[in-house]
Amino acid sequence: MEYVWLDDKMIKRRDAKISFDDRGYYFGDGIYEVIRIYESKPFLWKEHMERFSRSAKEMDLSLPYSPEETETIVTDLIHRNNLQDGFVYFQVTRGIQPRDHLYTRDLKPVLTAFTREAEVPVQNQKNGIHLWVLEDIRWLRCDIKTINLLGNIMAKRKAEDNSCQEALQHREGVITEGSSSNIFFVKDGTLYTHPANHYILNGITRQHVVHLANARHIPVEEKAFTLQEASEADEIFITSTVQEIIPVTELKGEMEASFSPGPITRELQDDFRQSVQK
Repeated sequence: MEYVWLDDKMIKRRDAKISFDDRGYYFGDGIYEVIRIYESKPFLWKEHMERFSRSAKEMDLSLPYSPEETETIVTDLIHRNNLQDGFVYFQVTRGIQPRDHLYTRDLKPVLTAFTREAEVPVQNQKNGIHLWVLEDIRWLRCDIKTINLLGNIMAKRKAEDNSCQEALQHREGVITEGSSSNIFFVKDGTLYTHPANHYILNGITRQHVVHLANARHIPVEEKAFTLQEASEADEIFITSTVQEIIPVTELKGEMEASFSPGPITRELQDDFRQSVQK
């Protein structure tokens, strides 16, 4: 029987009920994190919680539990569901209030959490994926990991409808990120990725890959890059918590280009796997 956490209680999933007046339901007024679980252990927990706390601060949202209390809840959930490999999802909404755009600051925030089994996408990591190139229509605070993801899911649907596994979004020709991933490209031995500003989510795997590249003495430049520059790249790959590091073999849509998984991508994949095993 699967267990979830809902508003101060560990309960069976079939018994979970969400209030009709939860502001997460009305407005997407909340934040979330997804953390990879390997052999029942959360990966990069501290980094995820730091981002979670930052998102809450940026949203003027109170968290119901301390990082230590949240870790206890998540650990219990992992063990109760006997999760070996997969991920844990948890979110906090601002709370329950009759529908009104103006929130009050006396609301009790609601924590929800669940686990899910998920295999490492080995074939995609080996063979690569295709990206659908399209305009980034999202709001201008993509650095906050909010549960309001309408722009992201529209981009993901468009990619899937065109036989691509992910989107590559851009603002007037300047690449930002995927619909649920960060984008890297390699040119002449240097690794490039968009700076961690309000146009992108500063992915935890993104941060870890930059750390791995620095350890290998691979030059890293966090700067905005264009579609034209991406089309001339030696390698492109995406990063995310669930997918880890996946090479890109083709761009479609507003531009077209083909690539092969390259040596820097492979080195970083190997280093990532070693860091997981440690």
